[in-house]
Amino acid sequence: MLPFFKKVNLLVLSMAACLLLPHQIRSQTGQVPTPVTLTKVQGVKPRNIVFILTDDHRYDALGFLHKQTFIHTPNLDKLARGGVYLPNAFVTTALCSPSRASILTGLYAHKHRVVDNNNPVSEGLVFFPQYLQQAGYQTAFVGKWHMGGEGDEPQRGFDHWVSFKGQGSYLPEKNGLNVNGKRVPQQGYITDELTDYALEWLKSRKDNKPFLLYLSHKGVHADFVPADRHRGRTRDDKFVVPATMNPDNVQEAPMWVQNQRNSWHGVEYPYHSDLDIGQYYKRYAETLLGVDESVGRVMEYLNGKGLLESTLIVYMGDNGFHFGEQGLIDKRTAYEASMRVPMIAHCPELIKPGTTVKEVVANLDVAPTLLEAAGLETPAHLDGKSFLPLMQGKKVPWREALLYEYYWERNFPQTPTIHALRGDRYKYIHYQGIWDTDELYDLQADPGESKNLIRSPRHQQVVKDMNRQLFEVLGQTEGMYIPLNPDRGGQQNKRHPGRSKAARFGDYMLGTPAGASEAKPVGRDAGAASGSKKQ
Repeated sequence: MLPFFKKVNLLVLSMAACLLLPHQIRSQTGQVPTPVTLTKVQGVKPRNIVFILTDDHRYDALGFLHKQTFIHTPNLDKLARGGVYLPNAFVTTALCSPSRASILTGLYAHKHRVVDNNNPVSEGLVFFPQYLQQAGYQTAFVGKWHMGGEGDEPQRGFDHWVSFKGQGSYLPEKNGLNVNGKRVPQQGYITDELTDYALEWLKSRKDNKPFLLYLSHKGVHADFVPADRHRGRTRDDKFVVPATMNPDNVQEAPMWVQNQRNSWHGVEYPYHSDLDIGQYYKRYAETLLGVDESVGRVMEYLNGKGLLESTLIVYMGDNGFHFGEQGLIDKRTAYEASMRVPMIAHCPELIKPGTTVKEVVANLDVAPTLLEAAGLETPAHLDGKSFLPLMQGKKVPWREALLYEYYWERNFPQTPTIHALRGDRYKYIHYQGIWDTDELYDLQADPGESKNLIRSPRHQQVVKDMNRQLFEVLGQTEGMYIPLNPDRGGQQNKRHPGRSKAARFGDYMLGTPAGASEAKPVGRDAGAASGSKKQ
């Protein structure tokens, strides 16, 4: 007779096998399955593709948007003028590994199950470059992989490989780079060096086959280190403080958001330090200059080879970054600063220069978009949709709202499990596992997300409808569960004893004791979800 725990383990494994999705099925030999060969669309020219991914690049950190005087991106500005700007681009999970997995697979995090930065990636996942390989593409990955922990080994779908362990380093360090499975010393500033490798591969490729270059920068991930030539560029600029950095400008914020102000990811105790948020953002801007120059170098090469007009270039960030919005730093949340990203595409032969696409698009739409540009039909199991028709000005059915999800991490326990719907006008945010309030924002009237309308009497039908729609989307995409992984790594869970105290429960959560006419607030009066602006 099997011991009890073995019986349980076998039961769990059997259930897991039954729950495997088509894109996760492995062969009986345990080998990684070969992806199906996609049908080629007749009469479509397979485009050369350059996909450029940056780290933590927030949606409004583009020079032509003029949000901060110290943001300068002349090459990205040029790319947008000659192509299409997608101002409503988002990620479905604002965290490095989950977002990158959604880009590569076209799936929500609850499907690909890469829900944090630490745990292994399933060998059964199929990445879109594998389909391109089967269609005759030359494929290269250059840069930050960062899925499944610290590994930098060559991955399926790529003929050529240059990467580094984990987050890598802006400046040379002992781990160096992995170039096609061999350890190679890092020679200089990482953004420049990755661009060198990318251009070297482009120059050495075969001219008679289409190509995919996937250039994945470390920049602009914290801790921000600009190239020496860019240090001090922002010295004389002033940081425009976001309104919601001041708690007096926020109404009915959840308690967890108020409490996170005094934490590793909050403005009162950022990274458990006295970091100046404005100076931090300016250092970020100086680091971004190197990424912008990299884009310019790639464009210059393509132009010199007569390929700039015909090559599809897509640029985006893997997630956003708070610089004081809601009193926070970093990402993970469902607020605009976290989940919204810059996205620009360029291919004058396909896209009219100066186009703007206002529909809500996402990272999980990248794979089907690039597959369509390659003349391939989209696999039926993908959650994303190609936005190539939108960029070409075509009227096609599109989503009413985008699902966002984030799963609580033990390493950074300040942020709870989040599910949200981001529509054209409203955003509904729903939390799991905490005793707190949900959120609703009117993004047209309140783009800074300062006034939570979750208990507004005239918005109750909106709340009801979006709650129903949220669970419909989760049900349709097999997301009615919470993914769990083993604990890995330490915790950043400290608070500063001399700064703000824990938030109190809002008045709406206080009952009336027997014999009392009304409830009185208890604890610290932080204005938590009570209607008071102070938090």
